[in-house]
Amino acid sequence: MATQNPTDHDVTTPDTTDQNRVGPHNQSPVVTLDDDLARNEGVGLEPSWLQNVYLNRHGVDRALADLKQSRRLPKTHQAAWLVQAIRCIDLTTLAGDDTPGRVRRLCGKARQPLRPEVQHDLGIGAEPLRVGAVCVYHAMVDTAVAALAGSGIGVAAVSAGFPAGLSPLATRVAEVEASVAAGAAEIDIVVTRAHVLRNDWSALFDEVARFRDACGEAHLKAILATGELGDLRKVYQASMVAMMAGADVIKTSTGKESENATLPVSLVMTRAIRDYAERTGYRVGFKPAGGIRTASEALDWLMLMKTQLGQDYTTPAYFRFGASSLLGDIEGWLEHHLYGAPAAPYRLSAG
Repeated sequence: MATQNPTDHDVTTPDTTDQNRVGPHNQSPVVTLDDDLARNEGVGLEPSWLQNVYLNRHGVDRALADLKQSRRLPKTHQAAWLVQAIRCIDLTTLAGDDTPGRVRRLCGKARQPLRPEVQHDLGIGAEPLRVGAVCVYHAMVDTAVAALAGSGIGVAAVSAGFPAGLSPLATRVAEVEASVAAGAAEIDIVVTRAHVLRNDWSALFDEVARFRDACGEAHLKAILATGELGDLRKVYQASMVAMMAGADVIKTSTGKESENATLPVSLVMTRAIRDYAERTGYRVGFKPAGGIRTASEALDWLMLMKTQLGQDYTTPAYFRFGASSLLGDIEGWLEHHLYGAPAAPYRLSAG
């Protein structure tokens, strides 16, 4: 990344000289268009990719202003996008008082996120509508796996000392392995923020690589806890290191920080994803989490993915919302769109 005079719309500005590239950089990024995320095999740590990274905050603001303009869609188009948003939700419960009964109810909602009559009236057809995954603590993985059997919905387990990530590394790695053994198809790990704050990129790389190995065939989602990293430059650098180490998805937040997913942070992370794909040929997914509660906000993030990364990145293969209450608001919006009146609260998702 290097330039002295970025344009208004340059959020990050890459140095694309060949000596700073590895992998099949002259071909299009690898992509599958089904529901399965193509694996990011990772590359060696490349410190040169982290130097001379300039963040143009005016460019960030301009890009987000343009995004707001692109969000002005007819209601029918908004409805279609919101149905797609449902498909991209990691329906989540991460409460200290979680019980098997609560998790089973959440899994039932994941199997049928909209009432059948609403789905029919939207013209979706008979194909099952389902969320991207159900996200739970390790202790609830067995329950969720059993409740989702035969649905095609995967279980995502938060792991690696979530949410602080401060337990011993061996303990965190063992937790990842245990969640995979219990049937989790995706593992949301949390990185050690101190590595980022100290610019200790080698330690961050090694940590994420250990988690990637522990995941085996399960997909690795690296939570950066961006609200605790200090500035957008570090967000970009941490994103790049996590991808170099093999993260299949980079994720903004645990949902437990004082500041969680924001559009400026998400824009910088999507630009990092784009830069990584251009350098290596690997596509990496993105998951904003924490604080995304309304249908309107869901549209903002979907438009961000489309404008920054393309239509393929608006599918659950490459994009997820980490959310607990978002589905209920989308349900309410869709029912109001169809029937002209707010839905009765008892009909909406309590998740």
